[in-house]
Amino acid sequence: MAAGEASIWSDKIFRYCERGLDPAFWAEPFNAVSNMAFLAVAIIAAAQLARQPQSPEQRGHNVAEWSLVTLVFAIGIGSFLFHTSATRWASVADTAPIGLFMLGYFGYALRRLMGLGWLSTIAGVAAFVVALRYAGNIPCVPGLLPITRAGGHPCFNGSLGYVPALAAMGGVGALLAAWRHPAGPWILVAGVVFFVSLTFRTIDFEVCGLTRMMGRVRGTHALWHMLNAVTLYLLIAAGIRYGARRSPHDATA
Repeated sequence: MAAGEASIWSDKIFRYCERGLDPAFWAEPFNAVSNMAFLAVAIIAAAQLARQPQSPEQRGHNVAEWSLVTLVFAIGIGSFLFHTSATRWASVADTAPIGLFMLGYFGYALRRLMGLGWLSTIAGVAAFVVALRYAGNIPCVPGLLPITRAGGHPCFNGSLGYVPALAAMGGVGALLAAWRHPAGPWILVAGVVFFVSLTFRTIDFEVCGLTRMMGRVRGTHALWHMLNAVTLYLLIAAGIRYGARRSPHDATA
């Protein structure tokens, strides 16, 4: 790697209210420590998955669930690295596990909860990738979130990129609930929590001046972490309890 490329990866990123323009390692203590929520729910989910009773023929077939739990743990680690180091390489460590979880869980929900075939699942995930690719480019209405816009931050503070995930939770949860699949309410509640979580992520700069604690502004990004951790737990818990069902019509079996 050339020296210039190495320098780019170590460039500082000032993206959240709590950090402001401070490059220090602990410039975002609330944002950094709140990532413990991801580690906590990953440990809880792992314990529940380990205790899940399985028939002899089912043993060794919960790789998907363990992979999702591992990704939640990686989300917590990556986000902690970014909110302390605040560099470009840490930004990748932050966003990559989140993207993998969104794609992985959507495919998991289509295949294991909704009972779709592999071709339909692959097509659904491909459409989801396209939606994620273009959601972040939706233009903002002029005058909306003026503080965020004046600070040079992206539309809705970059939260539009998560709208496809919110829509997927609503759509999958509603269909499963209509089919009386027991995972449906879990995913719908996860969608509601995620909506609130996304709201806190969006208004981080808008309410920055109103969130002064311990002598510094804090913003609302830490609440995004904590509520997002609850969202991921609800999704994984639904998978642990009902992911063995191959078809939504098996829910009453």
